[in-house]
Amino acid sequence: MTPESHTPTDTDASRLGPPPGCPAHGLGPGGLHRLHESEDLGALYEQLRKDHGPVAPVLLHDDVPIWVVLGHAENLHMVRSPSQFCRDSRIWTPLKDGLVKPDHPLMPHIAWQPIASHAEGDEHKRLRGAVMGAISTIDFRSLRRYINRSTQAIVNRFCEKGEADLVGQFAEHLPMAVMCEILGMADEYNDRLVEAARDALKGTETAIASHSYVMDALSRLTARRRAQPEEDFASYLITHPARLTDDEVREHLRLVLFAAYEATTNLLSNVLLTVLIDPRFRAQLNGGQMTVPEAVEQSLWNEPPFSTVFAYFAKQETELGGQRIRRGDGLLFAPAPANVDPRVRPDLSASMQGNRSHLAFGGGPHECPGQDVGRSIADVGVDALLMRLPDVELDCDEEELRWTASIASRHLVEMPVQFSPKPPQDVTEPPNHKQVPAQRSDWQIGSPQPQAAPAAAVQPRPAPAQPLPAAPAPPQVQPTAQEPARRKGAWQRFLSWWRGY
Repeated sequence: MTPESHTPTDTDASRLGPPPGCPAHGLGPGGLHRLHESEDLGALYEQLRKDHGPVAPVLLHDDVPIWVVLGHAENLHMVRSPSQFCRDSRIWTPLKDGLVKPDHPLMPHIAWQPIASHAEGDEHKRLRGAVMGAISTIDFRSLRRYINRSTQAIVNRFCEKGEADLVGQFAEHLPMAVMCEILGMADEYNDRLVEAARDALKGTETAIASHSYVMDALSRLTARRRAQPEEDFASYLITHPARLTDDEVREHLRLVLFAAYEATTNLLSNVLLTVLIDPRFRAQLNGGQMTVPEAVEQSLWNEPPFSTVFAYFAKQETELGGQRIRRGDGLLFAPAPANVDPRVRPDLSASMQGNRSHLAFGGGPHECPGQDVGRSIADVGVDALLMRLPDVELDCDEEELRWTASIASRHLVEMPVQFSPKPPQDVTEPPNHKQVPAQRSDWQIGSPQPQAAPAAAVQPRPAPAQPLPAAPAPPQVQPTAQEPARRKGAWQRFLSWWRGY
């Protein structure tokens, strides 16, 4: 696929696109589909798979040509073959030929930067080695406890109201709170930082200012930890033998923060929505046939946080999926269509329980290094929310839910829910299971538990007319709270260990 093969002709008619609703709407030069004009990318990917196979030619903004890799095996081959494909956009032919302008909408994603995800060879080993070294210092047991406490603190903000938006009030806050703790900037976490990150990723008119706000916070963190290292991700990144400069530290902190925030926010939203709208999914959780971590993996198959990743580039002429790929061609790594490739998932309704071969976190040398952090946030966050609000229900019809979609990802705008109001919880105390909310039976699958008789209907037992013969009084039964605590069973001890307390 070369730029010349998609260059518009000199006729005015070729520059005028068909109106929306026309069968040709979304088609560009050469009859190729414009991804950014598609109203249903999932349907378009399946049409491209039918017409072209596992690798299809498409157009980006300004009719820039690129390949989209639809097949599961083809995506794996591409990300695992650094001798053939790289992430250095400086070799991209349309960019070198001037077809990609500096103000291209996707330039922030594609432009080369001196970070691990774009580097190769020894430089890639140096930069990624520092990131992996810092991640290896994370104590995941302590992290899970912190995720649980953060979940309780966030739920405390709306639990008394009996209603909430689980996207704007929960899924967009928990990942930021946890990532700020990991990076070493817990004091910086507030609603303003969440709004800035969200705004920067949406690309609004104020996105540049919002991005600067986040970068200022990361710059302050870098300066503090350079002067006085502590036990956190930023400090380990700075003190790593790779000797990263302040600019390299700051850019990798930005990469980790934004990537983890975006991906985990989407993952949390997707898992919670599936639990709320799919009775089979919920039944498997309630019946013990599926754990929350397994539910998270199923969601990563069905709705990966990133639909596509920009981008890989051919270092030499090669072949992929039956298509001739020229040196300098760009290719989109596409987890969403790859995860539903009929060759690996002939039945999309079948459970993928226990199967982690999805491509939600990429693969090869550039596989997401923080995927276990994202999994932990989703696992603990969803479990803690459902334990705290067991009767939570969607407060609208499924058809009323709104999404914002782009080539890169699909975001749920809001998720209105209702539940029985709950009192705030002291987040300084370790979680316990002394008081199980009565509403839990409402969302469990099965016959409802019998309800206790109202207190007014229970009549006191009449006292005997004559006192009973004198006899030794039975020992007074003391409240169970004063009895020695009963030792937890093996299963309760395992659950406590698993949840991090």
